[in-house]
Amino acid sequence: MLETKKIGNKIAEARKRINISQAELAQRLFISSQAVGKWERGESMPDITTFNRLAAILGVDLNYFSENFKSSVAETTSDERLENQSAKLSTEKKKALNWDMSGGNWVDADFSGLKNLHEKFSSSNMQNCQFIGSEMSGLLLKNNNVDKCDFSNSNISNSHIQNSYLANNQFNNCSLKETEFTGSYIKNCDFTGADFTGAKVKSGGLEKNTITNILWNHTIFTDTYFGDIIFEGILEDCSFENCGFKKVKFKNATLMNTFFKNNKKMKMVEFIDCKVDKITYAFLKNNLANLTGITLLSE
Repeated sequence: MLETKKIGNKIAEARKRINISQAELAQRLFISSQAVGKWERGESMPDITTFNRLAAILGVDLNYFSENFKSSVAETTSDERLENQSAKLSTEKKKALNWDMSGGNWVDADFSGLKNLHEKFSSSNMQNCQFIGSEMSGLLLKNNNVDKCDFSNSNISNSHIQNSYLANNQFNNCSLKETEFTGSYIKNCDFTGADFTGAKVKSGGLEKNTITNILWNHTIFTDTYFGDIIFEGILEDCSFENCGFKKVKFKNATLMNTFFKNNKKMKMVEFIDCKVDKITYAFLKNNLANLTGITLLSE
């Protein structure tokens, strides 16, 4: 069993690498900042469920916390990256139809237009890659670090994004129908025009993302942290449960049959020129939301 002090040092190191405070990390995990402090001092350890969420937020995989740690986001030189890619591509060519890109370190690669990716990119570090117009339905990303990649106009429906860190990516006009995000942290991504019909987001975080002209229908958010985000447009048959909010606004939005329960800091959520139906209004009121800026839809 690893010493709690070593694990605490690794948590502190990873937290500082993404430049967030103990208080910010605690907020995203829905725990107290004192608990994070105890971890980093080696006075206690997270449970296994919290480890999964912690790894997603910090942008590492669970191996980071083991003695044989090899970081999924370890820095490499440009030459090393090229050598890694060349070696991987050589191996994949030999495998012919059975290629698999999982566990790789992919930088500045163009995979646009690919089909049937499924599990072929799990546990990979991907930076500045192109996936424009790709058929990616049924994709599995697990323990991935994805930064500055472009998935515009791709079909990513019915996919599973698990314990991954996604930052600074383009998802313009993507189909994310029925896609499940679990334990993943998504920051500074552009989802303009994306379709989130039937999507589920659980035990993760969404921060500083662009979500303009989004189709929200039967979209479910559970145990999710929202930071610095503006919801616009129509939200219908959606659900927000056990979520946390910081600098969140609903602006010129229409909410119908949308469920709010046991959410934290709902009073801090700002509603600007929003319209809601009676059932949504009742949910918001029961969740102690600030109802200023909300009017009821006429029947």
